Amino acid sequence: MMADGFPWLTAIILLPLVASAFIPLLPDKEGKLVRWYALGVGIADFVLMCYTFWHHYDASSATFQLVEKYDWVPQIGFSWAVSVDGISMPLVLLAGFVTTLSMLAAWQVNLKPRLFYFLMLVLYSAQIGVFVAQDLLLFFIMWELELVPVYLLVSIWGGQKRRYAATKFLLYTAAASIFILIAGLAMALYGDNTTFDIVELGAKNYPLALELLLYAGLLIAFGVKLAIFPLHTWLPDAHGEASAPVSMILAGVLLKMGGYGLIRLNLELLPDAHIYFAPVLATLGVINIIYGGLNSFAQTHMKRRLAYSSVSHMGFVLLGIASFTDVGVSGAMLQMLSHGLIAAVLFFLAGVTYDRTHTMAMDNLGGIGQAMPKVFALFTAGTMASLALPGMSGFVSELKVFIGVTTSDIYSPTFCTVMVFLAAVGVILTPIYLLSMLRQVFYGTGAELSCNINNGAYQNQEDEGTACFGTDCLLPGEAVYRDASVREVFIAVSFLVLIIGVGVYPKIATQLYDVKTVAVNTQVRQSYTQIAQSNPQIYAKGFFTPQIVEPEVMAISGVIK
Repeated sequence: MMADGFPWLTAIILLPLVASAFIPLLPDKEGKLVRWYALGVGIADFVLMCYTFWHHYDASSATFQLVEKYDWVPQIGFSWAVSVDGISMPLVLLAGFVTTLSMLAAWQVNLKPRLFYFLMLVLYSAQIGVFVAQDLLLFFIMWELELVPVYLLVSIWGGQKRRYAATKFLLYTAAASIFILIAGLAMALYGDNTTFDIVELGAKNYPLALELLLYAGLLIAFGVKLAIFPLHTWLPDAHGEASAPVSMILAGVLLKMGGYGLIRLNLELLPDAHIYFAPVLATLGVINIIYGGLNSFAQTHMKRRLAYSSVSHMGFVLLGIASFTDVGVSGAMLQMLSHGLIAAVLFFLAGVTYDRTHTMAMDNLGGIGQAMPKVFALFTAGTMASLALPGMSGFVSELKVFIGVTTSDIYSPTFCTVMVFLAAVGVILTPIYLLSMLRQVFYGTGAELSCNINNGAYQNQEDEGTACFGTDCLLPGEAVYRDASVREVFIAVSFLVLIIGVGVYPKIATQLYDVKTVAVNTQVRQSYTQIAQSNPQIYAKGFFTPQIVEPEVMAISGVIK
């Protein structure tokens, strides 16, 4: 129910949206007031989130909290229904944190600043709406609303191929989201009562054939957003052309919508179908890990390399979701939160580097670490987090997924061994392509110089050293190639503090959702037990399929569908 009778979640959703409507009225020609206004709104909304969850959210409960429900179109059972639980609340905080810092990262935007920050605030609201929607039709509307700002942000403020990348993003995600609408209508219309309420939909007993179809459709929809192979090809193009602030949101928040949808709808509402699809998810996860790693290593464009790295890291989310273990599902959630922070800071720092060098081609870079030591230090720290260095959040999340898959009592030992071995190959690839990127950008000598540095101005200041960026040779003291500013250091450090904090003390994050993930996994395992009892021959004890475990030796506790 609403805490203190105040609609906290509705206020959190609508604050950025309503505030965006006032941007055209601001008396600002140069965009300076607009950016302060947008940043203030972002900070206010994030503070409101923190206050609301600190005072009105109980992490020890697996139920939906802060429930707000208002009839919208009662004839079809459509309502404004929002709530949070352990799956959605951490992702709401992640969205608020990343989006607010991305607006601070966009401080130098001077092309149509009113429109830019208007779209950023609309996107802010849509992201929160996706994570808190308890009505499936409302979830779909928010999902679609989020596409429009991203399309415009990429197509207007992107690179040379921005319109191609933006159109590809829109076509992929919009086409895939049709499956959400079809699945939602099918679940809502099934049975005696028509409802889009997620809690009521979870209480319905769907035929197994229908569940399998619904699961497959939702897997396609969320698989596109999560960038599951082979539905991932929009992601490198979008990241390659998007500006750094937009890439921060794409990697930090939007990818997580796919993982959230898989847990919220596929696992929680369709646990019987998940029993059949889990080995497929695990296999796709391993493919993502290895395929993303190999493709990342082949990229010479810095942001495309980071984009394929995201594809690889999302494979661990799939593995954790498919593990049938509390530790594995918890690891999948932690991987989403961890990667959201790590990817956002890496794409931000890639943008900082581009602002100085005006190129993303690593072949044209090299030796800039001496010229920009702060950027180099921050980029190195973010890279260490991405390659799962102990003490960083990435290490804990990937370790939990490995433990979850290894200790799973559902899969055959052979299947678990092969999955873990192949995933470990991906882990080995990660430091190769990330450290080689660091070496090439900050240590290497770059492309062969074709510029003339026999200039008196350079010769008279040899003690400062000459930094060469492709064909441009300039002194480190030149303003164009200045080191990270206070604002940029603040943004990067804000991410790194959380990354290290979670890495050293993971309970900071896990205590927010563990009760809920245990309940969801318990429900899935209960479905597995019931299927095994009713049809012992449903699975062969083979390589790709779960093996039957006697129900009496399985400890099942918690919420049962």
